[in-house]
Amino acid sequence: MRSRRTATPAAGILLLVALVAVAEADTDAADVAALGNLYSSWNSPAQLTGWSASGGDPCGAAWTGVSCSGSAVTSIKLSGMELNGTLGYQLSSLQALKTMDLSNNYLHDAIPYQLPSNLTYLNLAKNNFSGNLPYSISNLVSLEYLNLSHNSLFQEIGELFGSLNSLSELDISFNNLTGNLPFSMGSLSKLSSLYMQNNQLSGTVDVLSNISLATLNIANNNFSGMIPQEFSSIPNLIVGGNSFVNMPASPPPTLKPPPNPHDQPNDPQGPSASTIPETPIDQDDKKMQTGPLIGIAVGSIAAASCVLFVLVFCLHNARKRNDDESSEPKDNVGSLAVNIERASNREVLNNNHENAVVATSDLQPAGKMTPDRVHGTNGSSAKKPKVPVTVTSYTVAALQVATNSFCQDSLLGEGSLGRVYKADFPNGKVLAVKKIDSASLSLYEEDNFLEVVSNISRLRHPNIVPLTGYCVEHGQRLLVYEYIGNGTLHDILHFSDDGTSKKLTWNTRVRIALGTARALEYLHEVCLPPVVHRTFKSSNILLDEEYSPHLSDCGLAALSPNPEREVSAEVVGSFGYSAPEFAMSGTYTAKSDVYSFGVVMLELLTGRKPLDSSRGRSEQSLVRWATPQLHDIDLLAKMVDPALDGLYPAKSLSRFADIIAICVQSEPEFRPPMSEVVQQLVRLMQRASIIRRQSDDLGYSYRVPDREADVL
Repeated sequence: MRSRRTATPAAGILLLVALVAVAEADTDAADVAALGNLYSSWNSPAQLTGWSASGGDPCGAAWTGVSCSGSAVTSIKLSGMELNGTLGYQLSSLQALKTMDLSNNYLHDAIPYQLPSNLTYLNLAKNNFSGNLPYSISNLVSLEYLNLSHNSLFQEIGELFGSLNSLSELDISFNNLTGNLPFSMGSLSKLSSLYMQNNQLSGTVDVLSNISLATLNIANNNFSGMIPQEFSSIPNLIVGGNSFVNMPASPPPTLKPPPNPHDQPNDPQGPSASTIPETPIDQDDKKMQTGPLIGIAVGSIAAASCVLFVLVFCLHNARKRNDDESSEPKDNVGSLAVNIERASNREVLNNNHENAVVATSDLQPAGKMTPDRVHGTNGSSAKKPKVPVTVTSYTVAALQVATNSFCQDSLLGEGSLGRVYKADFPNGKVLAVKKIDSASLSLYEEDNFLEVVSNISRLRHPNIVPLTGYCVEHGQRLLVYEYIGNGTLHDILHFSDDGTSKKLTWNTRVRIALGTARALEYLHEVCLPPVVHRTFKSSNILLDEEYSPHLSDCGLAALSPNPEREVSAEVVGSFGYSAPEFAMSGTYTAKSDVYSFGVVMLELLTGRKPLDSSRGRSEQSLVRWATPQLHDIDLLAKMVDPALDGLYPAKSLSRFADIIAICVQSEPEFRPPMSEVVQQLVRLMQRASIIRRQSDDLGYSYRVPDREADVL
């Protein structure tokens, strides 16, 4: 008995130690979710031992390539693991991550525009990433090493480097980057090694002249101008393959005295006996022949100089003509093919530099290229785009068959540009066809329809409905999109009679807000030039079977309705989303989209329409009625959509209302950028995840009647 009593405390101590170890190994829920999203995005590779798409304990179970500090993931090293897929969309949740090495794999698509904010080491070299350098690189203020080499990145380098004061090595070599070097690159005070070789960069390199570099490789680009004098102090400098005015000359060949023909009669390097005949010269004749020889030599040199000058002049003119004829950037012609197919409800992008994430521009076509014309069978025409349209071209006949001649039963909805129909194809594929009303377009917009199609087809984001095809035939202009089958947010909120709105739990509504915020952030801050949506509203937010949002009509602002056309009821219905500056002066910017986003958030909060003439005069305008109540917790609770049945955390509701308030401010300059809105919504979701340790995909919510007891 005595020994049993003495063993009991020891066993208790061991049990306590074990429990502490388990508690310490419990990985942060946000990190678990982010790694699970990565694992799913890589198609659950078997070589990643211990990894799981949902749940698990990366720190406690020692997942392959993952290192932790306490309960936080601090390092991911998976170089050369033959990973194939994308980087998902939850990397920003890895707040403690310092090192990420995913080099030498088969990862593709765009580099996510939300990266872990505390990274010091990022290596994504030797993959198949396409698109541009993500804007979020500018927020990685602790970054010391960045390697994106040997990918298929293209487009201009943005002003990303102003805050990267710790960056010591940057490698963006072997891509297809174009344009001038950004001014912010000159502020990289700690940079010692810079590799930019084998791109299509142009302009001067003066911005690099004040950086104390130990290694600089800018070979094989299109740089021009003068090589800065400061470069002479760089120990490892490679500048060949450019068009610098003062390009260092190749070392001259070593001069040797002419060989004695008697000593080396068969020397191939020496003067040929057949071209320089040996004529014996008497000593008495040397003085007589000296003058004529000098004259012949001088004349020969002068003649050779003239011929050389004429040759150089002709070559220069020929090169200038070629430059004028191909003044468009090289990557803008014939290099942006995008193949779009469906697999596991995700897009599978091919793995070469022709996959691109490119901004949709609503500017007029620029440059010197004169586009040819595409003619329809009835003589209608449209200009060919500067970048080839690589999505599927459909015939009117095929779309008529798929939509049953655009019958009323196939009608999905109607917008300012025309109606949208469901299209069932013989191969089983289901798509959505937007039939653009020709009366809604001006002649200029009709003429540039293919340019707009080309731009829209290159938008790539998980929360944006992708364009998969088009039709220009018989005077018809149609756009073919991926079909999202669960209807619009507008219909579910305002017209569902089957209790569907009950499925929009509080967590689901926050998730919808976050997804659409990410889509707008991508358009505003990732695309170059930025893309303004202009018609952001709940009827343009499509929901899939999991109630994930997909924003439609992105890039269609370039096909704005004809101002001479009578304003339709659908357009009038958009006025409830319009920012004050648009209503007063017709001005519309990205900050106007932010306002419209705030209105949609109000819809999610209240379940009300933006404009509702059936209500009392003081409640007809949702923004005017709701704004004064957003900061009063008691009035706020009364505003909540009755369909939620009180199942929401009060503090989460309050924070949601705070975001709405800053978005719908009347002065555009006081509204936040969408990246800030995304960050606030992410923090809101993370707080909920940390407290509940539940997946938001489950749609779990609960009632907390006492707001003091609510920890969210």
